[in-house]
Amino acid sequence: MKGIYIMNKESFPLVYSDSIRSEIRQLVDIDRDVMSAEEVESDLSVLKDVDVIFSGWGGPKLDETFLRAAPNLQAFFYAAGSLKAIITDAVWKRNITITNAVYANSVPVVEFTLSQILFCLKRGWHFVRMIEENRAYPSKPYHLSGGFRSKVGIISMSTVGRGVCELLKHFDLDVYAYDPFMTKEEAEHYQVTPTTIDTIFEHCDIVSLHAPLLEETRNLIEGKHFRRMKENASFINTARGAIVNQQEMIEVLHNRPDLTAVLDVTNPEPPPANSVLYAMKNVVLTPHLAGSEGAECGRMGQYMLEELRRFLKQKPLKWQIDQERFSTLA
Repeated sequence: MKGIYIMNKESFPLVYSDSIRSEIRQLVDIDRDVMSAEEVESDLSVLKDVDVIFSGWGGPKLDETFLRAAPNLQAFFYAAGSLKAIITDAVWKRNITITNAVYANSVPVVEFTLSQILFCLKRGWHFVRMIEENRAYPSKPYHLSGGFRSKVGIISMSTVGRGVCELLKHFDLDVYAYDPFMTKEEAEHYQVTPTTIDTIFEHCDIVSLHAPLLEETRNLIEGKHFRRMKENASFINTARGAIVNQQEMIEVLHNRPDLTAVLDVTNPEPPPANSVLYAMKNVVLTPHLAGSEGAECGRMGQYMLEELRRFLKQKPLKWQIDQERFSTLA
């Protein structure tokens, strides 16, 4: 089979490392260097004999014009997460196999979230701020929830949400989850108690947001939710900033210095230079750090290599996306 790489050139060597590209070359004929989507758009003839495309961040939009130029295209391997800017209806009409690395990209988000849940249960950021301001350690006993029988709330049993719940099984915590599509069997498997968003904010020591950004979830989390939070509770957002009504959140956090918000995502992202978020002592900002970064990006390329092997052996793909599932993705 003949293949081609089309994606952002800067991230390409991180996603498709030398070793992964070497293994792909043993399976597929690739006779040119990685091309950007813009380069391919200016010379669609490069797609004429292509059977498979390996892509990632900055990948091409698979519209009718693109697909007409690639009459032999059978499969698209997307070493990244969201496909919304990539896939069009023309893909499903052609019955092209689509697979992506959203599960690979979820691994570091799950790990990051777990680290913050455990740290926030110890009120870690509170003590960091206090020691920095007072240049002294506070006196014991410390007032915190800790890691025994504390309540953790997960909003959305998405890929990341399920991954976090799977890891939380190993801790002595009571985990609550909101997801309108969660089944009884899923709740039992992940050892979570199904409940509402309001209940999670009112009763949990930690609230962790993992919902996809859809029109239905935009501004899903409002000021009223933050006002319900327990004393000294923490909110973690590794999903998307627009799922939260940010201004209402800021207003509550101003009035509730006991709360802590760990925001790996904001709206907009990054916040403008004059944003009050930078100055708020009970807000921790990280630069969309939770997802795959550095060497972690190689996991996404590795997943696509494994999918290629299955595809060539005509075995079911592990991460394939069909039209029905695509409609529910972020």
